[in-house]
Amino acid sequence: MQSTKPYLIRAIHEWCVDEGFTPYLSVAVDQSSRVPLEFVRDGEIVLNVGLDATHQLHLGNDEITFQARFGGKAFPVKVPIARVQAIYARENGQGMAFEVSETDTAEPPATKKPGGAPLGLAKEPVDADGGDTKPLGGRSHLTRIK
Repeated sequence: MQSTKPYLIRAIHEWCVDEGFTPYLSVAVDQSSRVPLEFVRDGEIVLNVGLDATHQLHLGNDEITFQARFGGKAFPVKVPIARVQAIYARENGQGMAFEVSETDTAEPPATKKPGGAPLGLAKEPVDADGGDTKPLGGRSHLTRIK
């Protein structure tokens, strides 16, 4: 049976767009995720998946793909649906959280820059345009789905 997770992600995304909110996607990064590693914090990245922030956004049943600018540079992003932790509106925090099961969890990618220097892993996530976002600890408006 097909998971309801991709359908719920699309529904919350559509609701955000209809309401004029900015949809944010929280992702537990692993080797199956293609994201700019310099913006990964504690194994997590928060992405602005609004229509103005993305190009060729595709919210599929197995993965989410798009192109976005990070630090002014275009980057193709690929996120498996299994790695999505939450989708919510930046403006009010309303949305939905999902569990990432143990079988889906893998070690995060190497946390070193190409020159071998470790990435500065901060507790604050960053969005697709490289700007700091609000901490995700206050996700009281999110509904967790197993």
